[in-house]
Amino acid sequence: MDVCVVDLNKSFGDKIVLSNTNMAFADGKRTVIMGESGCGKTTLLRILMGIEECDSGEITGVPEFISVVFQENRLFEEFSAVSNISFAAEKGVTGDVILNHLDEVGLRESAYQSTGKMSGGMQRRVAIVRAMLAKKELLLLDEPLKGLDDLNRERTAEYIKQHSEGITSIIVTHDADDVRLMDAALIRMEMQ
Repeated sequence: MDVCVVDLNKSFGDKIVLSNTNMAFADGKRTVIMGESGCGKTTLLRILMGIEECDSGEITGVPEFISVVFQENRLFEEFSAVSNISFAAEKGVTGDVILNHLDEVGLRESAYQSTGKMSGGMQRRVAIVRAMLAKKELLLLDEPLKGLDDLNRERTAEYIKQHSEGITSIIVTHDADDVRLMDAALIRMEMQ
């Protein structure tokens, strides 16, 4: 089922963030949302997650299981990459599966290093693997490739594409190149 946003409105005080916003996200497909900072991209994701309420309008087709990559990595920094991923992984995901996924994003050698000692780009990839191995019917990625060098952007985009196949995925970005890297449909959001 498509996820449909219908006449969505959201303000924070006098600041209108979303005004009669309408869009649809195709079932099982990847869609990139692009727009300037402050145009409501992250607010829309937060409403989809259910952690922010809209003022009016509705969203239909949101499934029960949502996996998220937030703008911040939100890792337990005292724990290893494997432990962080295990914490959120779908039932039945083994340590070997986690190691294989870390290998795909170039982190196998750092699998047992505490994430607090990792670079920002390494932490970002751990957060992405964690989201990919969680139980999901909808995948929300808020600037997933930020802070990655060119090689790791390409590698991580391939990883996301491979492991989001058939999953409705909404990717927020400022970077037009991410549309190409993610092989996704594009929705542009404008400032209100």
